[in-house]
Amino acid sequence: MKRLLGLGLFCLALLWGLGSSSARSGEYTSWIVNFRNEVPTAAIEQWLGDWGQPLGLRWRLNSTFAQGERVYVLENAQVAWAEVAASLAQQPWHQRLEYAEPNYIYRATWVPNDPGYPKQWHLRAINAEQAWEDSRGEGAIVAVIDTGVSVLPDLPASQLVPGYDFVNDREDVRDDSGHGSHVAGTIAQTTNNGIGVAGVAHRAKIMPLKVLAAWGGGTVADIADAVRLAADRGAHIINLSLGGGGDSHLLKEAIAYAHRQGVLIVAAAGNEGQSSVSYPARYPHVLAVGATNATDRKAGYSNYGAGLDLVAPGGEYDPADEERRGGIWQQTIDAETGTDVLQSFQGTSMAAPHVAGVAALVRASGLTHPDDIETVLLRSVRPAGNDPDNAYGAGHLDAARAIALAQQGQLGWRDFWRWLQENGYLNPRFWWDGGLPALMPKVVMVIAAYLVAWLLRRLPFWQWGAGFHGGLWLGSSGLFWFQHLYVFDAPQTPLRWLGSSLPEWGSGGTWPLHPLTASVLLPLVAVVLTLSHSRYRNGAIALSIGTGAHLAIAAFFPGAASGPWGAGFLLVNALLCLGLAKLALRVPTP
Repeated sequence: MKRLLGLGLFCLALLWGLGSSSARSGEYTSWIVNFRNEVPTAAIEQWLGDWGQPLGLRWRLNSTFAQGERVYVLENAQVAWAEVAASLAQQPWHQRLEYAEPNYIYRATWVPNDPGYPKQWHLRAINAEQAWEDSRGEGAIVAVIDTGVSVLPDLPASQLVPGYDFVNDREDVRDDSGHGSHVAGTIAQTTNNGIGVAGVAHRAKIMPLKVLAAWGGGTVADIADAVRLAADRGAHIINLSLGGGGDSHLLKEAIAYAHRQGVLIVAAAGNEGQSSVSYPARYPHVLAVGATNATDRKAGYSNYGAGLDLVAPGGEYDPADEERRGGIWQQTIDAETGTDVLQSFQGTSMAAPHVAGVAALVRASGLTHPDDIETVLLRSVRPAGNDPDNAYGAGHLDAARAIALAQQGQLGWRDFWRWLQENGYLNPRFWWDGGLPALMPKVVMVIAAYLVAWLLRRLPFWQWGAGFHGGLWLGSSGLFWFQHLYVFDAPQTPLRWLGSSLPEWGSGGTWPLHPLTASVLLPLVAVVLTLSHSRYRNGAIALSIGTGAHLAIAAFFPGAASGPWGAGFLLVNALLCLGLAKLALRVPTP
């Protein structure tokens, strides 16, 4: 009876495996049988031969490395595997098997055959290969407003739709710089054609609009006209790998018009290394893109801070590397000869088209409204972690995650609100395009400071005075809402100091805490210096209370204490701060 039950269960398991493999659409043409390791190979081969030959099965050891595991493969493309499974379960030696299962065929993720693709670290950095399994940009039109775009072996005329040259007022939009063709190549270079390199959305179309002359400059009036023309001619995405200073009402209105027409606008953040992005990236309805290097860090030249939305590969050369392997590789033209060349560029101009290309992939996945595409791009980033300078915006561009999110369906307010909660943001622009600090520890520190102060003083809050309240806030949390309040073109340092508590000052306003400022030392100095001055002593005592509350909370906050010894240090100093305040309150006011 037990033997019959065992046969039934074994057969059922094999048939279930067949059924489940069909449900998963697994492809296979052979079967794996794995015997127990102690079974002699001679016996296994005798059994398989006697049983398999009448069924037309061929058997073999999978490899010389599989001998220790006794893994054999049964082959016959014409056999009915359900019958093989049933027959196998009836063999007297089937109990010597570990398991039997289909030998599934897995295939490599699609990798282009372009000879220059191995140099394109930047496409692998955004997980383009995985994204290409589901979308390659079909049907999307991306307007490249730049130095023009030339027809190249790796960017043929079939990839282009009619554009316009605003510099020379003509239909011919040939590139005389190489910049625009390089940008267009990143977006839609012909891929898997055995020549050149690959592009992000290689089945999208490019609309070339020339607004920059060969020397790299152009006027706001031409750029605004190009933006409007792109919207009127059916572009779905606009890439602006250009920028400068000066707020233009004309260009701002053109961008607003394009957005109303359903166009997503992507722009380079700028290459000045300053803590706010350039125009037009800083306008509303524009995704501002910063640049990262091959190590996934912010490129030194990339603008950051106010207005930055996300980052993408922009490249950064190693001065000692004459081959510029750390740059962004695309086929473009040589500005002097006009011939096609494979060149490596760097800049936020190179980062922006990565985002424009992924936006085209997302659009081809079914989302059409620019706000929905923008939400997908920002929600699907790889977070950068602690980023007090907003050097990475929402995070690193990730094409695969963007496509996966886009395919989940329509995005609603509930989805967006959940994203805000999961990432710790209170609104989509991170106040003034910055990022919010961890709110809860700060709030708890302030509450704890006031609670301890009330227990020690037993006076109503309104009798404490402005100095006392100021000392509590400075010691416990600082005016933390200022720490990530980015204002265009304003220096960030004053806001960071104002938004940090005294214990954080030694580390520049960020955790982990500095052992000098995160101790009783500074409150002790303040109390000693002001104890005989009735005007200042209350503020110094409150500073000691606030610092004590901060250190006590920080001792239990991940990453702030730097291990058990650090936590002990903070707790001891927290008690010393509170003890100091209690003693100081007992000293009569002069």
